[in-house]
Amino acid sequence: MKDSIVFSFFLLLAISCTQPKNTMKPNSSIEILDEAALGLIDPEAKLEVIAEGFEWTEGPLWLEKEQKLLFSDIPNNSVFQIDAKGETSLYLKPSGYTGDAARGGETGSNALILDPQGNLVLCQHGDRRMARMNAPLGQPKADFVSIVDNYQGKRLNSPNDAVYDKAGNLYFTDPPYGLEFNVDDPAKELSFQGIYCLKTDGELLLVDSISRPNGITFSPDQSKLIVANSDPEHAVWYQYDIVTPGVVENRQLFFDSTDLVGKEGQQGLPDGMKMHSSGYLFATGPGGIWVFNPDGKVVARIYTGERTSNCAFSTDEKTLYLTADYYVLKMGLK
Repeated sequence: MKDSIVFSFFLLLAISCTQPKNTMKPNSSIEILDEAALGLIDPEAKLEVIAEGFEWTEGPLWLEKEQKLLFSDIPNNSVFQIDAKGETSLYLKPSGYTGDAARGGETGSNALILDPQGNLVLCQHGDRRMARMNAPLGQPKADFVSIVDNYQGKRLNSPNDAVYDKAGNLYFTDPPYGLEFNVDDPAKELSFQGIYCLKTDGELLLVDSISRPNGITFSPDQSKLIVANSDPEHAVWYQYDIVTPGVVENRQLFFDSTDLVGKEGQQGLPDGMKMHSSGYLFATGPGGIWVFNPDGKVVARIYTGERTSNCAFSTDEKTLYLTADYYVLKMGLK
């Protein structure tokens, strides 16, 4: 316990010492590929570093009422917050693994979302479940209620990203990244990596299985489901037509970025993403952020110079937040 307290102290000290003061991200740039993107993006906009010094940032979530940004630091099993003054502090620890046995791997929470009642829901890697924080947003504590942790009696791998539809059905992805030995972990109980829908009546449906399901979102009218595949051998985004909750058809290739993986300046893989109300998709992938029109055409790219894991909008969609390696970034939108 003493060692844990000391570690947490030095972690917070390191973050406070490295918190930037309105610095611009070096090696970042914006590429406009279609003038349609100019309705959303100013080509002269700059990426601003608003926090740094973490191990691997993920799951950005803007809280409008509280005027703060939450994000996960997965290896440190923590959620941090950035308040309206730009100050960074610890929000929740542990965030993804609540067990007593020491273990390695990516144990913390990944994506953070709000349920229809406004509660914080976490994709918990270490505990291998979707869980709800059993506390108000303004009084966070590491007390969690399990939402779902198994499929047909077998433990989930490590839920990664999630989204609720308008009716309250929960869609989420379940790759092996949170397992200590990834896909070869002896504790892995499922033989596949799934995309799921937990319906409001409690039924868990397997939507599809792909090699490395990751980011997940809907089209604005929620007639289509889009899923990122973070597989370096098949780095793509898929699109499905939603028939009924949890039932899809017509899986189509939305975009394929495999040929860019590993090339200079193209760090990262298809990962988290968010749908803009205009129908334009902001998706993390090789190089940073890809901006797609509704037909899957790339209209802009935002190069971060880092492996970029996820993104989020402010409520008014005038600010784009990004988690990228050990940084948290923001950029103004039109």
